[in-house]
Amino acid sequence: MRIIGLDIGSKTIGVACSDALQITAQGVYTIKRKNEKEDWLALQAVATERQVTRIVVGRPRHMNGTDGDNVKAIEVFVRYLQKKMPQMEFVYWDERLTTIMAEQVLMEGGVRREKRKQFLDTMAAVLILQNYLDAQK
Repeated sequence: MRIIGLDIGSKTIGVACSDALQITAQGVYTIKRKNEKEDWLALQAVATERQVTRIVVGRPRHMNGTDGDNVKAIEVFVRYLQKKMPQMEFVYWDERLTTIMAEQVLMEGGVRREKRKQFLDTMAAVLILQNYLDAQK
């Protein structure tokens, strides 16, 4: 059984997936958001294809521990997903600094500035999921 990690933004959703042993997270792709139904269908396709049982959703937090600005929108979307995917377990995970760390990883990997944007959300999803997987050990 695998786990999906999501970095949900207003324009995109970064998607990562664990290996079957739930040890490592790999980037899948970034979904360009259209509407709830299209976004759900894209996520459902990944979940079905990869036999996913749990979805870890990044929860934006400020450094002082309070919720980030777009938490409410994320919660609304996750409630929609829960209705559409009742067999799935949903878990929120603190995503503090993951976008900054993702950008650093891409820079250190030699990814050019123009290309970084298209990989940033997927890399952030990888970091969210990997942090979750590491904490489960």
